Amino acid sequence: MYPFFRMIKAMWQVRNAPPMGFHETHVSHHRCWPWDIDMWMELNNGRTLTLLDLGRIPLAQRTGLIETLRGKRWALTMAGVSVRYRRRIRTFEKFTMKSRALCWDDKFMYLEQCMVKGDGEVANHALYRAAVTDENGIVVPARVIEAMQSDAISPPIPDWVQNWIDADATPPWPPMQD
Repeated sequence: MYPFFRMIKAMWQVRNAPPMGFHETHVSHHRCWPWDIDMWMELNNGRTLTLLDLGRIPLAQRTGLIETLRGKRWALTMAGVSVRYRRRIRTFEKFTMKSRALCWDDKFMYLEQCMVKGDGEVANHALYRAAVTDENGIVVPARVIEAMQSDAISPPIPDWVQNWIDADATPPWPPMQD
C-alpha cells in the first residue's frame, strides 16, 4: 500500500520550509518500519522506490514545481530509474534521504536521490528520469521552467548521467517480443 500518511507528514513538514533552487538538496529523515521490510528483515527493494517519493515530492513542492503543475493541470511522471543498492537498511533503522535535481535536456529532468544510514554509509542511490506531461504528452523542461517564472539554466549533463541515458536507449522497445 502507498504510504499516504507518510506523504502527508512529509508535505506538512515542508509547508513552511524556505523555497529551494533547482540544484539544492532536499534532506528528509525517515525510519524503516515493519511494513517496509521483506523476508530478510530489511527494506524491500520495491518499497525503496516508493519511499523515494517521500523525498521527490517535497523537493518538487519546495522548488515551486507542484504549484506550477496544479496551475497548468500538468502531471509529473517517472520515465526511468536506475538504482544501486549497497547497504541494508534494517527494521526500525533511521535513515536520511537526500534528493536533488541534477539537470534536464529537451524532454526530461534528471533527479538524484540516496538513502544514508546513521553511520554515514550510503545504502542506495537512484537516478531518475522524470517528465512533466499534459494532455498532448511531454511538456519540454524549458516550457516548465518558463511557467515556473524561473530563469534557471540546466548545468551540463554529467558524464555518468549521459552514459546512463545512452545505455538506456540501446535495448529494444518494446522488450521481449519473441
